[in-house]
Amino acid sequence: MLGVGQKFPEFSVLATVSTDLKTAFTTITEKSFEGKWKVYFFWPKDFTFVCPTEIAAFGKVNGDFADRDAQVLGGSTDSEFVHLAWRTHHADLKDLPFPMLADLKHELCNALGIIDPNAGVAQRATYIVDPQGMIRFVSVNDLSVGRNPQEVLRVLDALQTDELCPCNWQKGDAVL
Repeated sequence: MLGVGQKFPEFSVLATVSTDLKTAFTTITEKSFEGKWKVYFFWPKDFTFVCPTEIAAFGKVNGDFADRDAQVLGGSTDSEFVHLAWRTHHADLKDLPFPMLADLKHELCNALGIIDPNAGVAQRATYIVDPQGMIRFVSVNDLSVGRNPQEVLRVLDALQTDELCPCNWQKGDAVL
């Protein structure tokens, strides 16, 4: 699995960005959103139970990430059409403010090393990548346990200080 201090891999995938068939899909690469911090989070499968709770939670704090010049990008190994169907039919996902990456060929997830060896799907992995494309944070949860977008936001805040931040540090607290 790629970790902190390594370059995020090159990739090109289709992403679902709306529920309007005319504008639903776009290509996203590692060069998209240049100059921004990126928060990539992956989930195992669309049309499941834990995943939409996380995706909706990231959607609710998307503005907080945007305020920090960070782009949120979610994804799984499902196709762009499955993402579209899920967004269309799940009330909490209809108006998502970030792209849903479709890594159908598993190329990005394989490059990251996050394909679950038993289930064959993306692990519940989160990456914070700096504007130079370097991985600065990685977290992987068990497939059955959702993550906390507020914690990802806290870590982004800490990374953006470029200072030493103690345990439980919050934005506005003293640094070391």
